[in-house]
This record gives sequence, C-alpha cells and structure tokens, in this order.
Amino acid sequence: MAVPSDLIVSVSGIRGIVGAGLTAEAATRFAAAYGSTVAGKRVIVSNDGRPSGEMLRHAVTAGLLSAGCKVEDLGIASTPTCGFAVRQLNAAGAIQITASHNPAPWNGLKMFGSDGAVLPAAAGAVIRGLYESGDFARAAWNGIGTVGVPPDVGADHVQAVLDTVSVAAVAGQRFRVFLDANGGAGGPLGVKMLTDFGCEVIAHGCEATGVFAHEPEPIPAHLVDVAPWVKQHECAIGFVLDPDSDRLALIDENGDCVSEEATLALAVKYRLRQQPGTVAINMSTSRMNQDVAAAAGCPCVRSAVGEANVVALMRETGAVLGGEGNGGVIDPRIGWVRDPFVGMAFILSLMAEERKPFSQLVAELPRYAMLKTKFTISRERLPDAIAALEARWPEATINRDDGLRLDGPDWWLHVRGSNTEPVVRVIAETPDPERTAQLCREAGSVVTG
Repeated sequence: MAVPSDLIVSVSGIRGIVGAGLTAEAATRFAAAYGSTVAGKRVIVSNDGRPSGEMLRHAVTAGLLSAGCKVEDLGIASTPTCGFAVRQLNAAGAIQITASHNPAPWNGLKMFGSDGAVLPAAAGAVIRGLYESGDFARAAWNGIGTVGVPPDVGADHVQAVLDTVSVAAVAGQRFRVFLDANGGAGGPLGVKMLTDFGCEVIAHGCEATGVFAHEPEPIPAHLVDVAPWVKQHECAIGFVLDPDSDRLALIDENGDCVSEEATLALAVKYRLRQQPGTVAINMSTSRMNQDVAAAAGCPCVRSAVGEANVVALMRETGAVLGGEGNGGVIDPRIGWVRDPFVGMAFILSLMAEERKPFSQLVAELPRYAMLKTKFTISRERLPDAIAALEARWPEATINRDDGLRLDGPDWWLHVRGSNTEPVVRVIAETPDPERTAQLCREAGSVVTG
C-alpha cells in the first residue's frame, strides 16, 4: 500500500491531518489490521472529543467489525479511561482515537493491549506490517462483529482513583480548584472527581466539545491567558489537561505556571509516603524524582523514552509509581496509562497533609533547570558523535539504553537520535539555567563537530 506522505505510521499507531493524510479509508484499514490480531474478541473504542472523532470512530468500528471483533463503544473518553476500560471489561485491547496534544486539524489512532497498556513496539510492528501489506483477517457474512455500549466506565475509573487516597482529608480543606480541560475528553470526569473530593470547581472548557480555546499542548507558553484566572478566582491550585487527558499541567495560587516536570515529582512524594518502593521514569525525566525518591529511601530507575518502555520497567521492578516528565503519572493500581486524575488526587492529598500553599510545595522540591535542544546530524554519524561525547565527559556514569545518557554529580545529559528526522535531541539538566545551556551548547558542538 502507498502510504500518504503526510500520514505518520509508527508502531504506536497512526496520526495525521484529517482529510489529508488521515482519511476514513486509512483509519478503517488500520483498524482492520489491529482487528486481525484479536479477531473475534472484545475491543474498546473511544475518542477524545475532536469533531473529526465521530467520523473516525465509525471508520475504526467498520474495520474492527470486518475482523469479527465485538466493539464496546465508550464514545468520548480520556485515554486513561480507555486503558482502564480494557481491564474493567476484560477486553482484548482498545483503539483510542486521538492526536494527543497536536493542533485541531490532526487526529490519530493509539492502540492498547489486553493489559490496558499502550502496545509495546514488537506488537505494534506486527500491526504496522499488516496495515502496509493488507493481509487482514476477514470475517464471513455471518461472522461480522457486533457493537455494544458498556456501562459508565468513567465512574468506575474515578472511584478507583478515589479509593487510593483519603477523600475525607481533602474534603476537609474545602479547596477551590481551577480546572481547564480546553474542550478535551477529560473535562466531565475531572469535574466529577474534584466535586467528589469536596472541592469547589471553577471549570473552564470542561465540556468535551473538542473545540480548543488555546493551543492544545499544556505548556506555559500556551497558558498565558488561562494562568491568571487561578489567582483571580482565588483558587488554591489550577489543573490543566491536554485533549485526551493523559498529561497534567499545574498552575499555582499566584497564577504562575509550574514546570510540567513537577507533576510527577509531587505525585512521587505523596505516593512514597503511602508505600515505599521503586519509582520508574524515563531517561529524559527530571532528576527531581530521583532526589525525592532518595529522600524517602527508595530507588529510582530509568527506562528508554516512551510510555510503553516505562510501563515495561515498572513491571520488571515492581514499581509502585512511574511516569514521564510531560505531566504523566502512572499508578499500576489504576492502570498502565499516564493518568492525570491520579496526579490530581495525589497532589490534592499532599496539599491536605502539608497544609501549605501549593507554591510552597513546589518551592520545596529539588531545584533544577532543564533544557531541550536538537541539532541536525545524519544517522550515519550518530555512533561517532556518541563516542565523542563519552570522551568529552569521561568522569560521567554512562547509560546506553536509549542513545546516550551521561550522569555527573549534579547534572545529566541525554542524547538520542530522532526516529523521524535527521536530528539528534540533546536534553540537559543542572541546578543552574546558564550551566544547563552551556552543557547543551558543548554537547551540540561535539555532535556537529
């Protein structure tokens, strides 16, 4: 099959601009490829609220039905709810229709396995191969699948999160909380959970219309207009979700955006008070988590970048919590997906325990400055560049699990080649912003020299 040049096909799924690279035909074909690996079994389907999701949901359903699958249609639901539903309904897997934090013209398909986790690379590669070859399992006329609508799995998801903390402790503080879902899938569920916590909720964009009031990626540059409302409404904290609600950004009571790296660190701090244990993060996640875990006497281990890799390491080490520095928190008691509802519950619980302003809790975290850069370099030159970096910092601890990570006493540097373009990504973190910038510049000079 000739894949449109503007359709991104990977082991994680497909993503593209709707009507251009991403069409109903492409979605049906991909769903048929996925359905061929779980032929005749139950599969969850949901979407993140973008207007194009309605069209794509029908296309995905058609592809799955053609493989004889029993489709459970959740309608609009967050990505972590989709993952939760797989285990709750004993399904063989799921397809979430979402483009995550991409702009409004985009959409895509994300795949889950029977454990409710994003498919690992090997399983995704099989489906990609089927998609490209067209070698699908096709059901006969009397073996076509069925479509059903399950009970409200969202309510069960919220209850599972509430069961991990003391609702009474949070409710006793009567927090006023700002929630910006930006028209995404997690708005209704977020309002419900915060209300169940006894919070007064100032809701913004919490109807899952898929219409974005600001750019969908919840980074400080996109929250300039939103952040001041937290202070104006005299809220104790502001929470911001991305369209499919697998990332959680934070705004303090003064209306200042907090680094998305702090989301996981605060969750780690709370979770390790509940139960000491291993924390799993990826190579490019802030050292804050490592320091917080060490202060609790607990190990912190690192995987290659990617949610599936973090989940695999969590299982391998029996981690009590994991996640990524993009605002993603993974609690295996709830599911194997980044879950902002877990993040909100843990952070509110930490605030209730500490009885301190949220800005103070953030200020008490270890202080680091992170910088993410990239440099143009061919893949052929990457091995030589890696060797040169090792020679430049011979005193550093070396990890080659995902490109190259170098660790010093109070700094680290992560260098990895892009899978989609001829660039190398260089990420560094130190306690000082200028020192971090200098580290990136030096690394850039080495890899391009």
